[in-house]
Amino acid sequence: MLPWISQRSFLPSGLLAGSLAVVGCADPDQGADDRYGEAGSLPFSTSDSDSSGDGDGDGDGDGGPKFDMDENDTEGMGCEGEPGGPGPGGEIEFSNIWIANSPDGTISKIDTLSATEIGRFQVTPQPANNVLVGPSRTSVSLYGDMAVADRSGGLAKIFARQEDCVDANNNGQIDTSTNNVPRPYGEDECLAWRIQIPRMPGVYDDRRGPRAVQWTLPDGIESCDFTGAKVWVAFCNEANNDGTVWLVDGQTGDVDVEIPIPGMMCEMMGPYGGGLDKHNNFWFVENDTRKALYVAKYGCEPGGSEECWEVYDRPDANMDPYGITVDSTGRVWMAGQNNSLYYYDSVNGDWANFKADLDAFFANKGNPTNILRGLMMDSNEVLWIATVQEFGGGQFPGVLKVDTTQDPFVYEYFSKETLGDQLQHAAGISIDVEGYVWLVDTFSNAAYKIHPDNPSNYTRVEGLNQPYTYSDMTGFALNLVGFPPEG
Repeated sequence: MLPWISQRSFLPSGLLAGSLAVVGCADPDQGADDRYGEAGSLPFSTSDSDSSGDGDGDGDGDGGPKFDMDENDTEGMGCEGEPGGPGPGGEIEFSNIWIANSPDGTISKIDTLSATEIGRFQVTPQPANNVLVGPSRTSVSLYGDMAVADRSGGLAKIFARQEDCVDANNNGQIDTSTNNVPRPYGEDECLAWRIQIPRMPGVYDDRRGPRAVQWTLPDGIESCDFTGAKVWVAFCNEANNDGTVWLVDGQTGDVDVEIPIPGMMCEMMGPYGGGLDKHNNFWFVENDTRKALYVAKYGCEPGGSEECWEVYDRPDANMDPYGITVDSTGRVWMAGQNNSLYYYDSVNGDWANFKADLDAFFANKGNPTNILRGLMMDSNEVLWIATVQEFGGGQFPGVLKVDTTQDPFVYEYFSKETLGDQLQHAAGISIDVEGYVWLVDTFSNAAYKIHPDNPSNYTRVEGLNQPYTYSDMTGFALNLVGFPPEG
């Protein structure tokens, strides 16, 4: 369970990550003039927020799993007493998944408990109306706020709580979206800040923009203070056509640290996705010719005696990095084309390749070769992966379930027929606080909330616009790293 929790009711520790019972403090007030970095100050509308709608959630599911709630079952729950140790469970204050509608430059905020869109936010000043250019990867902090890398050249933060938003026009209320209708860019007072990133426009079909983004664990995590986290972002820099990593202050949007990555070359799109280990180091892949794994080191200042980054070349040429996630033990999982699934163990320095297993698993199915895309580990060490047969969709989009607790791993595949035959282009996977699996489907303009034990029991949230997010959209992966399951 994530840290936006208060103490009253209880959820099963067997399905969820460590429960946190303390909610951090709001960010300090900011003036309107410095909230948008190089984009400058923006005018705010005095019109009232539209709160008449309730989103577009609908689906076939008939309710969620029924769990036995035992208030004494607190194993693995923390931040009450000893940080990370036993403590009471909590009533969920909120739980959101943040999904990018790339063509129109907006982010949908969906309440995972009700599967209802409760806000849509414009983060791109001038949307490109292209699914391959706008915002894509989102990251959620332990405090619940969202950061998104905008491939049109930006990094933006949205407050999760209205009480943290700034009444910039002093009209006595927070003007913000509360449904699936976004306010014009610069008029939503829950857009905390947006900074420009020096991308290279017009290169590779204008697709060379920032993608890899990840919140850090806050420095005060051991005292259960979840504010003050920073944001990693990696991109191809316009200044030198090479890789650059920024560590950005999560409150102000100021760049605290810049780490050049010389020699990345940025042939196509450069840094493609990223994740975090328990030391706040940022692991990311590049999806160009080299297809290497990189790490940017937290707490390192360029120019000192220590190199602030390292690169790890894949030992097997058939390892293809597309999706990436980091689990609670420090394994950096990567998935990609031609049934590629592998990990690098950042603790022991070992590589493991599972392509042969997947080739055998899919050999007698109608889709012997697949592209594995967004992926995430749940608290039971089950890996969930979005799959398509080819870029552009193909006939066999689906979800791959990998039980990594078994030796050898046990694989299950759930086709689009399992999900009502509407699935077209599976993109991203995330896990919510109840343990449900969320799947983003770009071409059917929807997201699925899937029961992990019975994927045919699902809820479908419609009304999105070519959603294209495969990252830690709920903050679940970050929470597992910060508060790994016990046992």
